[in-house]
Amino acid sequence: MRTPGIFVGALGTFTPPTVSVEWAVANGHYPSEDVEMHELGGTAIAGEIPPPEMALRAAQQAVKRWGGSPPGFDLLLYASTWHQGPDGWPPHSYLQRHLVGGDLLALEIRQGCNGMMAAMELAAGCLLAVPERSSALLVAADNYGTPLINRWRMGPGFIGGDAASAVVLTKEPGFARLRSVCSKTIPEAEALHRGDEPLFPPSITRGRPTDFSARIGQQFATQSPAAAAMATMPEQLTALVGQALEESGIQMGDIARVAFMNYSREVVEQRVMAAWDLPMERSTWEFGRTIGHCGASDHILSFEHLVRTGELKPGEHMLMLGTAPGLVLSCAIVQVLERTAWA
Repeated sequence: MRTPGIFVGALGTFTPPTVSVEWAVANGHYPSEDVEMHELGGTAIAGEIPPPEMALRAAQQAVKRWGGSPPGFDLLLYASTWHQGPDGWPPHSYLQRHLVGGDLLALEIRQGCNGMMAAMELAAGCLLAVPERSSALLVAADNYGTPLINRWRMGPGFIGGDAASAVVLTKEPGFARLRSVCSKTIPEAEALHRGDEPLFPPSITRGRPTDFSARIGQQFATQSPAAAAMATMPEQLTALVGQALEESGIQMGDIARVAFMNYSREVVEQRVMAAWDLPMERSTWEFGRTIGHCGASDHILSFEHLVRTGELKPGEHMLMLGTAPGLVLSCAIVQVLERTAWA
């Protein structure tokens, strides 16, 4: 999707203190053999801070950096991958009460690790559709320190991290612009993250832990159609990135940095960087390995880190690429236009 005239007004993040994998190994949480295999350094742990409170803190920072008025937003999108509070309660209402008010469309997005890129695509379309609309607030937050999920063994090649992120998308000039955002699905692989679990009653209502490693392992062990469909993912990712580059009017050589999910070195290197013959130094893996896989926030946390530290300079482009259950592939390209006051 081409996104002419859509800018990034500001970014906000909330990342709690981190703990090391060495601590996790010493306390029996993380397999010692995985330390050398995956080269992950640690993860962020929020304790008992609720995800909506983390989202509010990230959003408040983004709004302050932006300098705009919270009630002026035309859209609020809240991305999440794990439970946010009492079931049946919408977490975005917490931000409406404490920050933006109620005179706007507010929705929760459950699109897994690609939630913020899905939010970008929806928000851009919403803003471009009506001339009077000017800005949208996108947030994501998760805290995996709950029963029924083990952050240290959530899935192959990653550790669950707690964090929140926020993006102000606007039609007013901003420090960066959204050049393209697009997605595609490999529906034949939908069972990969479902495994052989029954659809009803939902496993969480029966107190059954969420274990993506077990589900994915079951699909590959039985050589299911979902596992076979995974063979097409490299080709699909290449096509998706090609679409985003074409829509942005640039080449892969123009991409200064690449953000994938905060996975192990071998996953980031083999699935992404090697596919385009890019060195790992142009990825955000070194940063991501220290905070864990923070649900839908990974890409924005990396984007904010690169801008704040000056590693992503005016004129440079960043590619965000992710996969999510479904199997959904998402891609976005942003270009930094100017140095920010908070960098």
